[in-house]
Amino acid sequence: MAKTEFFDSDPTVIAKTKELKREIKKLLRTIEEDDDLSVQTINQLQETLSDFKRATIKKMAKSSSLEMLETVSCPEEFRCPLSNELMRDPVVLASGQTYDKLFIQKWLSSGNRTCPKTQQVLSHTGLTPNLLINDMISKWCKKVGVETMNQYQSNTKSNREVLNSLLCKVSSSNLQDQKSAAKELRLLTRKGTVFRAFFGESSDQITRLVNPLLHGCKDENLQEDVITTLLNISIHDDNNKKLVCENPNVIPLLIDALKRGTVATRSNAAAAIFTLSALDSNKSLIGKSGVLKPLIDLLEEGNPLAIKDAAAAIFTLCIAHENRIRAVKDGAVRVLGEKISDGLYVDELLAILAMLVTHWKAVEELGDLGGVSWLLKITRESECKRNKENAIVILHTVCFSDRTKWKEIKEEESSYGTITKLAREGTSRAQRKANGILDRLRKAMNLTHTA
Repeated sequence: MAKTEFFDSDPTVIAKTKELKREIKKLLRTIEEDDDLSVQTINQLQETLSDFKRATIKKMAKSSSLEMLETVSCPEEFRCPLSNELMRDPVVLASGQTYDKLFIQKWLSSGNRTCPKTQQVLSHTGLTPNLLINDMISKWCKKVGVETMNQYQSNTKSNREVLNSLLCKVSSSNLQDQKSAAKELRLLTRKGTVFRAFFGESSDQITRLVNPLLHGCKDENLQEDVITTLLNISIHDDNNKKLVCENPNVIPLLIDALKRGTVATRSNAAAAIFTLSALDSNKSLIGKSGVLKPLIDLLEEGNPLAIKDAAAAIFTLCIAHENRIRAVKDGAVRVLGEKISDGLYVDELLAILAMLVTHWKAVEELGDLGGVSWLLKITRESECKRNKENAIVILHTVCFSDRTKWKEIKEEESSYGTITKLAREGTSRAQRKANGILDRLRKAMNLTHTA
């Protein structure tokens, strides 16, 4: 069996040893710099060194237990198909296959929606404890003298204690405690699935996380860490997305972050909205909140660090038709048109515009912005087939809604044969739209000749 890194990468151990190392360094600097050294400082150093020693011994003991496990032949049915290691928390996937919860959650959190073993598309991502296998593994561990299962349970309990301690600190009235705890929570939820999963167990824990922002804390670093932690939690699975989005405090705080945060905070807030809106049931809830206007404002500012996250969030929200109407009313067409006509982020923004032109007001605004001209230029000059497709889709909608634009289309076709070329060489969708425009052009010409 390959040696696991489960305990070596345990966030609890990492957090504890890091904290103790920092404290030891701080005390050593005090001893070095302070001529009038107190006995209290020396005693504090001794206590901290003792704590560090105990943590190190505890970690070594865990490693020894794992090495003992490696010398024992583990039954194949007790091994996780993903890690090939003894399962500590066996759960059943929708496909009926059993995996270790830690590893299958990593698989699902990476965006996979299939069973790793059977490649079957999953009907849902829920995980059910496999109590039978869990009991069999426990009996086997006891028989061979390995306490891996108990260690895992102890480790889980310890992780929960760490989380609760950090949430108490971040909810305290001391700004420095709030900041250090928020930073630690950000790191822990970034590194692994364990802490992200804990947040998915209760909406109350999410409320505790955002508590300092609810009480008006204006510290930029604290805001960035809390918002980024929300992003990390949301990435975990659909259950977390639902729980985070339905917490009444979260979306208003994300909107506030979009309006007044640092560039990094605003970017991460936009990324969190993008992640949350991946769940269809969240799209409507988020759209009703008024979030589209600050996202569009962020898009208009055009900061390279934030614009792609803002565009991704707008695009995903606008998959829901009701949000397209909101985006148009909030000025998205003008912002998108100006960016695209300047040649900025054409790939991302053109895809959004292709969705928005289903609304009559978007078509009207595009006409006023001279959109036909730069859309024809993209159709003629772009080397990207997707951009050509989106451009001709928009042109098709505009031209069939506004007869005044046919003259410009006809002149383009006469000079360059742009639409005819796309009807031959474009994607299947682009070909359909191009042929639709050409048919309309021919009919218009026939009507002119008859008249």
